[in-house]
Amino acid sequence: MADELRILYRDEHLVVVHKPAGLLVHRTALARGEREFLLQRLRDRLGRRVYPAHRLDRPTSGAMVFALSPEIAASLGEAFTGREVAKRYLAVVRGIGPATERLDYALREEDGSRPKAEMPAMEAVTDIRRLDSVELPVQVDRYPHSRYSLMEACPLTGRRHQIRRHLSRRGYPIIGDAKHGKGNHNRFFAERLGTPRLLLAAVGVAFDHPASGQRLHVECAPDGAMTALLERFGWAGHLPRDGVQLIAPGDTPWPAVATPPTDPLTTP
Repeated sequence: MADELRILYRDEHLVVVHKPAGLLVHRTALARGEREFLLQRLRDRLGRRVYPAHRLDRPTSGAMVFALSPEIAASLGEAFTGREVAKRYLAVVRGIGPATERLDYALREEDGSRPKAEMPAMEAVTDIRRLDSVELPVQVDRYPHSRYSLMEACPLTGRRHQIRRHLSRRGYPIIGDAKHGKGNHNRFFAERLGTPRLLLAAVGVAFDHPASGQRLHVECAPDGAMTALLERFGWAGHLPRDGVQLIAPGDTPWPAVATPPTDPLTTP
């Protein structure tokens, strides 16, 4: 994994970095052959131990929070578990997604420990909002034209593959999702548009700093490939930039899900 780690924020208590797509956060029994991990790379970069406060799927890129001590890790872990952390993602999906909607579909765990049907269904809620859309004069499926949307997703719970599974169940699978997506659209983006990866990026995280108590908002620009695609589709105006700001306690820096999208398209 050649991508350089981008450090978005760092102080004596924690660090927030951009996790490249395709890089595992830490060692896992499901990937015994892997030799490179985000935790290891960040530890080597900083010259000290680091503790992940949450998780990001391997194919997902974006903002990842690490603590620099076990005490801060415990505090951050409680904040994530207690739903005190606001998270914002951008996803490119097939079709013209809903203007705004709350997806409230219970999900069963997919950890491989036992059949999914035997796992209990757990509450899972994601707010989504369509930011923009495009129609290409290319037949990828059964229609002569192909439509795609840029969706904002803000998960209110933290289930495994939650955003991917929710958008797929709603009928708008994320491009590049090998498990929950559509193979023909994934191949089109990989072969014709040069993006052979999951087009899902964690672009914003806001939480109360465990030491100072101040509400910290960290923005994370997508990687070069996803940025180039959004620019190609005319969606550059929705691209966030790397940055940090202090906001009011408990506040979120992005609009609520009820805010209408910027384009006039509705459902197809």
